[in-house]
Amino acid sequence: MKLKSLNKIMKYVVPVVLATGTSVFGKSAIQNLTSKDKAEKVKDDVRKISKETRIPNNDRKHSLGIGIGQTFTAGDFDDTGEDKITWDLLYNYAASYSFDLLANFHHSKHEFAGRYTQLTSLNIGIKAKLYQIDNFSPFAVGGLGFYAPKVQRDLNGQLVESKTKVVFGYHFGAGGDLRLNDRVSVGLMGAYYNPFDVKQEGAPEVEGRYYKLLITAFYSF
Repeated sequence: MKLKSLNKIMKYVVPVVLATGTSVFGKSAIQNLTSKDKAEKVKDDVRKISKETRIPNNDRKHSLGIGIGQTFTAGDFDDTGEDKITWDLLYNYAASYSFDLLANFHHSKHEFAGRYTQLTSLNIGIKAKLYQIDNFSPFAVGGLGFYAPKVQRDLNGQLVESKTKVVFGYHFGAGGDLRLNDRVSVGLMGAYYNPFDVKQEGAPEVEGRYYKLLITAFYSF
């Protein structure tokens, strides 16, 4: 009687235990599998998004460019020369992901009422890319350079040309670059230039400052 009762109990208990075990361990296995698949899927999605939105590596690239825009004379330079459209020669070297070396050469002559201001400069600046959105990158730039300003001005009723001397000076500005493809980029840049005063024998110092607002275009290689 006891054996029959035991067999009867086992008849119902064993299937219940097996079903419960299968449910518990099967569910755990499914959860592990699902969790792993989910993690891999998230990783793939993140990798895909990162690959799509990341800007292609542009480090260690040389770029030659030109800037065309308005030069605004200021200070004493404004007394002997008026604003006009000018052009600049540009060189850019992408030193890292965030910083570039930007060199600028420009020469222009601004005439006004029989007088003139002549601006010549070769300067080098550090260009800091503030952040990047797709292929657009706003930046700030600042640096030092060599300047050779020259003016023809009215001194004691006579027009007198100043002697050309090379002096140091500084500049700073800001702008933005838009990469059209791996080779070509365009942008905008505004900058302030301030050469140090140039002493003259028997005449006032040559002093002044000027601004530039440029449209730029670069070719990279």
